[in-house]
Amino acid sequence: MPFLTTDVLPAGTLADHPQPVLATGDGLSLRPWRAADAPAVHRAFQDPALHRWHLRAADSEDEAGHWIDEWRLAWAGERDAQWAVVDEDTDRLLGRVALREIVLAEGLAEVAYWTVADARGQGVAARATAALAGWALDAIGFHRLELTHATANEASCRVAVKTGFTLEGTKRSAGLHRDGWHDMHLHARVRGDRP
Repeated sequence: MPFLTTDVLPAGTLADHPQPVLATGDGLSLRPWRAADAPAVHRAFQDPALHRWHLRAADSEDEAGHWIDEWRLAWAGERDAQWAVVDEDTDRLLGRVALREIVLAEGLAEVAYWTVADARGQGVAARATAALAGWALDAIGFHRLELTHATANEASCRVAVKTGFTLEGTKRSAGLHRDGWHDMHLHARVRGDRP
């Protein structure tokens, strides 16, 4: 049975090209992950603040290395696209930004991010998210990007608002964290929206 609409983005939109390096224009670079990033990822996931909002822990550098392998392979599968957020001059890892749950046919993806402890409060997540959203919506042609976070995570809410993601509502008891179920804010940015 034929569909009555055409795909927003055809298969191969991402995988037919190398994963790009994206610049924020203000000192940050979003680049594909490298195996050598495993020690920095492991260190980042020893931070209790990261454990509060994220569902995974890294028990070893080897485990972080396996994550990086998964992140790198995901580009070819066009289901996730993950970038290391680094200082443009030193290549020091400052965080991660990603498009998750990609549905090319609908032009839809979910934005996710985290920052290392000593990079917080410097706008790293917002700058990286703005660069990624601009690339995804304007250069690639995604139609809609969603961003969810626990309602108690005020810092994440500020990132969403700063980067033009409109708060659309609250998903009740939608995110299971270590301390139980959290209500989740749903933000979105649609192609043509401006931050």
